[in-house]
This record gives sequence, C-alpha cells and structure tokens, in this order.
Amino acid sequence: MWWEGGLLKVLKLEGGTGKDVGRPSASNARAGAANNLSLNQTLEGHSGAVLCVTWNNEHQKLTSSDEQGLIIVWMLHKGMWYEEMINNRNKSVVRDMKWTASGEKICIIYEDGAVIVGSVDGNRLWGKELGLSLSLVEWSPDGRLLLFCTSQGECHVYDGNGNAVSKVPLYCNEGYAGSSQIVGVEWYDGLQGTVEPNCPVLAICLDNGRMQLMRYESDDNAICIDTGIKSTRIKWNCTGAVLAAAGYQLSSAAGETRELWMAQFYNQNGEHLRTLRVPGGGISGVAWEGNGLRLALAVDSFVYFANVRPDYKWGYFCNTLVYAFHRPDRTEACVMFWDTRNNDKYPKYVRRLVAIQSFGDFCVLATRGEGTHEHILILCNAIGSPVDSRYIDVEPKYLAITNHHVIAASDETIYVWQFRTGLSRVLSTDAGANRRKEMRER
Repeated sequence: MWWEGGLLKVLKLEGGTGKDVGRPSASNARAGAANNLSLNQTLEGHSGAVLCVTWNNEHQKLTSSDEQGLIIVWMLHKGMWYEEMINNRNKSVVRDMKWTASGEKICIIYEDGAVIVGSVDGNRLWGKELGLSLSLVEWSPDGRLLLFCTSQGECHVYDGNGNAVSKVPLYCNEGYAGSSQIVGVEWYDGLQGTVEPNCPVLAICLDNGRMQLMRYESDDNAICIDTGIKSTRIKWNCTGAVLAAAGYQLSSAAGETRELWMAQFYNQNGEHLRTLRVPGGGISGVAWEGNGLRLALAVDSFVYFANVRPDYKWGYFCNTLVYAFHRPDRTEACVMFWDTRNNDKYPKYVRRLVAIQSFGDFCVLATRGEGTHEHILILCNAIGSPVDSRYIDVEPKYLAITNHHVIAASDETIYVWQFRTGLSRVLSTDAGANRRKEMRER
C-alpha cells in the first residue's frame, strides 16, 4: 500500500490460504479488519509520494520509488522488512519497474527515456537512453524480451540487452479516431503452467477500454476486446486463466455526471466472466492473492478484498469424484477419477477441457477440437476409460447428461446426443439379429 506524502505500508493478512479463502465464514467477512492483520509495518525512507512498487517473490524483496526519483529495495528478514539498497538518478521520475519471473533482474524506466537493468544483488547490468517518453515496462516470461510502452500509446519490443526489435501492432485500437494511452501491459509468467496449450498470455489495455490478448509479442491473430469502461489497471491471476480489468463508466442522472467504478473479469480467450461494482472514487491498484482466490483493490484510502470462487469442473457418480486441475508441467488439464470407496485414483490428461457433467454410471467431458468451431463430447466410465464420443459444431456453454442422452447447448442451439454404451451395443446387436432371423423365417 502506498499514499501521497511518502507513506509505504506492508500488510500481511491472516487466513490467506487456499483452505480458508472463498469459504463463507465470519472470519473471512472480517478479512480486512485490523485484528486480522498479522503484520502492519510502515516502511520509512520516502519523503515524496510513492509512485510505484513491485514485488520480487522469488527472493522476498520489495522495490519502491517516489516522485523524487528515489528507489529503495527492501528485504524480508525474520518477518520484518528492512532497507537493503538505495539509488537515486537525480534526473527524472521513475515511471515503472518490473522484475523478471525468476527474480534475477529488474528493469527500471524513467520518464525521460532512460532504462536501467540491474541484478538482484544490486549490480548494474546495462543502461540506455531510448529517446522515448516511457510509461510502462514488462518482461517476457523467459526474460529475453522487454516491452516498453510510451505516453504516445506505442508499445516497443527490445531484446534483453536493450536492442530494438520491433513494435507491437495495436489491432484493438484500429478505427479509433481519438488519442489513447496504454494503461496496462501484463505478460503472464507461466510459472504455474497454462490452462490450455498455445493460449493468450500477453494483455495490452488502453485507457479507452480497448484491449487485446496475444500469444506472443508478434501475434497477428490477437483477440480484441472492448471492455466498455475507461480502463486504469489490468492484472492476470496466478494461473493466467482470469484477467481483471479495472476502470469506470460515466453515468448521467439528474443532470449530474458520476463515475461508476468496477472490475471486469475475462478468461484467457477474452470471454467476459463477471463484473464487480466497486464503491468509491477510483481504483488505483489491483493485485491477486498468490492462490488466485482473493483480489485486492486500492480504492481511495481503502483496500477492498473480494473473494473469488472459481468455476471448478467436477462431478460425482458411481462413488467416484471426477475433478479437473492443472499441473505446472503440463499443458493439458488433469482429470482425476477418484474412487471414494476404495481410495483409488485414475488420472486422465485432456486437451482444451471445457466442462464436466456426470449422472448415473457415466460422466461426459466436453473439449475444444482442432477446428475453429469443433467440439468433442467424450463419455467416460468410473475409471476414466472412454466409452463413446461425438464431434459436434455447437459450443457447449451448457452441458447436461441423463442415463441415455447428453445435451449440449450454446446461446442459440441445443444438441441432443443419444450415446451408446457397451451394453446398449450388445442389446442393439441382439435386436438386429432377431429381426434378421424373423425375416429369414418369413
């Protein structure tokens, strides 16, 4: 947390584990109260307004900078934060700072176009004058590329040594007549894997509400989104599955114009998930908890916490709990079939999993196919073995299963599939043989 006047605070909340967050309880309802803080430390050292801060999770460091250009690196020691290093270029204001995903290097950009890259132990690796009015910076997940955003609304690509490579085309802003600035650039680090192979991980958002999601910096097939708000901040969650975009809409009532602040949530494919209305006069910061089950919003002089309940994919049938999760080392979803009676588990890896439903003796897995509008329905038994499957061209936004049918529906179309099991095939074969025998006898 930071305020004008040089105040910088570090707060640590109790009950911030995945086991507690998301459960409706009295303790969670009071998560923001002072008596739920196990740490409330004021870091003294800044005399001017703190403009930007960035975490180094791998090495347990915090870096902050104020309006006078002073940079302080703080280190965690025995549960308290202490000043480790200080630097001041005395020429310009720091506009942004970012650590690599590994936490080994930090990039610091100044408003006058100066760039400094340093190591975690405080050594300066290189510095350059780019001649650009810089506003934002972001590392690629592997630390080999840097994205520099300018106050003119451009995004430039440089290699890890400060050499210009290319410029990122902003497809989402095509056809927009007015001027616009980039307010957020977020490249998911991939430390916890991806929810599906080759999915978008780079998000660039403009203050006019337009945003694009890209698989890599030169992706010419970006997903373009119009959020419908005046955006101020964006942030991926810990798995790259949900992107939060904060901003406001203008509302006119009784001749008075008000700003209605909110946070929009999108999945990795740009599909809108939910809108969260936020009271107050402005959202100046967005941060996800490490497990992705809670979101912190800096609103005026307050910090609001929102519990996030993911749409888990699971079902229960034949004493078997079937559920899906992602492993950091796999691009496919791991679908676990857990026999709760014998405590046996049968994993099954599925690409592009969309939904799970179960009933009776079977469950159905809905996945995306290789084609543009292609989807696959896979019928499985209690140990995860495929029993039947069907290719469909209907997006299964809604899915249900009965003893004999699977119903998949999009917003416009309902698809009903009468599946066949081993028993139904035997019965069908016997019935066909009887019919053929009757015809021969006639």
